[in-house]
Amino acid sequence: MSNASYAAAGVDTTAGDLAVELMKAAVSRTHGPEVQGGFGGFAGLYDVSFLTSFRRPLLATSTDGVGTKVAIAQAIDKHDTIGQDLVGMVVDDIIVVGARPLFMTDYIACGKVVPERIASIVAGIATACAATGTALVGGETAEHPGLLGPDDYDVAGAATGAVEADEVLGADRVEHGDIVIAMASSGLHSNGFSLVRHILAERGVAFTDTSAELGGLVGEVLLEPTRLYTAPLLRVLAEPSLAGAVHSLSHVTGGGIAANLARVLPLGSWAELERSTWSPLPVFRVLSDMAGSTLESSEGTWNLGIGMFAVVRADAAPAVIALLEADGIPSWVAGRVSTEVRDFTGFEQGAKGVNGGAVRLTGSFAV
Repeated sequence: MSNASYAAAGVDTTAGDLAVELMKAAVSRTHGPEVQGGFGGFAGLYDVSFLTSFRRPLLATSTDGVGTKVAIAQAIDKHDTIGQDLVGMVVDDIIVVGARPLFMTDYIACGKVVPERIASIVAGIATACAATGTALVGGETAEHPGLLGPDDYDVAGAATGAVEADEVLGADRVEHGDIVIAMASSGLHSNGFSLVRHILAERGVAFTDTSAELGGLVGEVLLEPTRLYTAPLLRVLAEPSLAGAVHSLSHVTGGGIAANLARVLPLGSWAELERSTWSPLPVFRVLSDMAGSTLESSEGTWNLGIGMFAVVRADAAPAVIALLEADGIPSWVAGRVSTEVRDFTGFEQGAKGVNGGAVRLTGSFAV
């Protein structure tokens, strides 16, 4: 089939080539000497010779998207932050097991390639990859005319990291008396947007409206990019005085607060998180008020101001918090792990197939 015939079917290969040219500089800035073969190959190549110095190297992998948050980016024609959301969802899952991210690939499906739009999305991905020390080694943009509208797109990505086998973080390291440190989110991150969109639709609020309650253009407030935790946590894990102090990490994504923490606690253990230790961000309060519901009712959907947990040795908690704060991550003690026998009524126990610990939230949120 000729290019002219393909264009008649709705696919513009010329626009695709232009998009690649526009994103080339941003992507190349994520490449260190480990990336081989340059830009534009059929497959990305990454030199892993350094793994020969590992005693027993394990590869960690993660894949994800950003869900219906892309609908908001499309509604207000702002596409330069959605890439950071993608990196946050993918790469910050790699750090949870204690692995250092190495490289990432992305995939963008769209109804029509608009080169500047695609380049803006990829530039956001590349900037966030650079911030997390991850090489963006490849990607794909695919036009799906007739399946997606001209302004519709979806993004997904996958990343790979590496960790020593005896340094993998997880529930098996957690002990009685460990401290649960909460790390602040920047906002909604990339979860619960189907609920957000439902609430706004019910109230007749458009993404292009200005809201005094939310503090600006609705769509822009909701597009606040996902906070990236990888680089600060890698610095914590590399601190010699804290060797072995971090036992497990939990990325608060789909499923909410308690369920995600329960996944990284051992069976039979439990933790109560005291709501009074933090105040949910205004965006959560405004949306809850619009829905006529309580903040507590959305704890299984939104992060409510906590993007990541670290379960650490009790004596190390102050130093871990200090390092995170120095890296611009507000952090605080939210609870403590116990293995004492108790009734788990009202607790969340494990999630997503993990038969883990038990977690519940208690008390009232700080004002």
